[in-house]
Amino acid sequence: MPISIEKVNIAQIQKILAYEEGHFLDLKSKRIKPSSLSVAISAFANADGGELYIGIDEIIPDKHREWHGFINQEEANSHLQVFESLFPLGADFQYIFLSSETEQGLVLKVEIKKTRDIKKATDGIPYIRRGAQSLPVATKEALKQLEYTKGLSSFESEPLNGAIQVITNSTPIIEFMFAIIPTAEPEDWLRKQQLIIEDKPTVAGILLFADEPQALLPKRCGIKIYRYKTKERVGTREVLAFDPKTIEGHLYQQIREAVETTIKTVQDTGRLGDKSIEDIVYPPETLHEIITNAVIHRDYSIADDIHIRVFDNRIEIQSPGRLPAHVTPENILDERFSRNGQIVRLINKFPTPPNKDVGEGLNTAFAAMVNLGLKEPIIENLESSVLVTIKHEPLASPETIILEYLETHETIKNKEAREICHVHADYIIKDIFRKLVERELIARVPGTRTASTCYMQGKRFQDWRKQ
Repeated sequence: MPISIEKVNIAQIQKILAYEEGHFLDLKSKRIKPSSLSVAISAFANADGGELYIGIDEIIPDKHREWHGFINQEEANSHLQVFESLFPLGADFQYIFLSSETEQGLVLKVEIKKTRDIKKATDGIPYIRRGAQSLPVATKEALKQLEYTKGLSSFESEPLNGAIQVITNSTPIIEFMFAIIPTAEPEDWLRKQQLIIEDKPTVAGILLFADEPQALLPKRCGIKIYRYKTKERVGTREVLAFDPKTIEGHLYQQIREAVETTIKTVQDTGRLGDKSIEDIVYPPETLHEIITNAVIHRDYSIADDIHIRVFDNRIEIQSPGRLPAHVTPENILDERFSRNGQIVRLINKFPTPPNKDVGEGLNTAFAAMVNLGLKEPIIENLESSVLVTIKHEPLASPETIILEYLETHETIKNKEAREICHVHADYIIKDIFRKLVERELIARVPGTRTASTCYMQGKRFQDWRKQ
């Protein structure tokens, strides 16, 4: 089946040639060997995905770029075969050819998605994208960490040296058994739940039911809470309101204490208003859900704590481990994947469990911010952690949101506007559209009507009419 061809203009070509290669983008000559191409594909698929343009030459020594594409689609067959060998089901990537009346040949543009499984290059080695480099995953330790990140294996299932009594005769397991399963014996139940393997307690068993998990897993399961009296990007020791507070104990207890301490810290935080110091309010359910998410979904193989930083204008919650499997900051509210399946399932059995179904907690957290008139949290995938930033900033007006949307999109419909503005009634959006049309900031696209009515930027509409 032939691949679609999309025409690009001179401005778009210049933009492509000026792209800066980085974590999500790479430019390759059509003369790249299939084996080298497979390295780039593997690296993108094993990291966060990215875009690959094939048919761009870099001219030495001045390092300027030139468009030098394939003569026809058939000339790209060897390159396409590499993709099809790595993605035999045809999923996780898509491509088109780019053509121009002013430049030579077809450039192959490929969008590679973050994959659920580990992709190896043709040399049998998996690679991972870091910045503008494709780095080999060359050691057993690095491969194991990649498996944890992909969710192909989980550190929570690892047995640890130690007597099983740390979880069979602890206060958490006794309280749990009396409250939930009063007729079962702790050891029998723990073995059935695979929390005791080879007569050793597993990581999940220790985290959930040991009196002091931190003694057995040092630097892997604590929570640090900081209060910085600043709005600056980075908090420093000089602006710390108090020494960082450390929250320890089993996970159920940790979540409760971390949420309570964070809420109390926020309540002691104020901002200078027009007349006096005003309280800063965050939805309690947002803090609860995001802290819970950080605790139950973090990567416990990484020796670091969860860090909760309360600033004057925001809260940052940073948990060790990147987003697992195919989950990205863009799709996290829609996709479902649990790195620590046992922890998620079993902590849900506790009285008044802190977690909802996988993924539902974050949806609640986001909705609570919007309902309070605040911007949604921001989720970032850092090099070895996930950072969630909860800003105390009011939502932009629907008018501003619509105009900003049209900066990057050709048109907008009522349904799309309702979604991005968090407005449920279509008549409200219709009224907003009418006011923007009257001010000539947007214009209705000719030929569209009823449910298909589209609007475009007013300036773009005027330029279209002049053509």
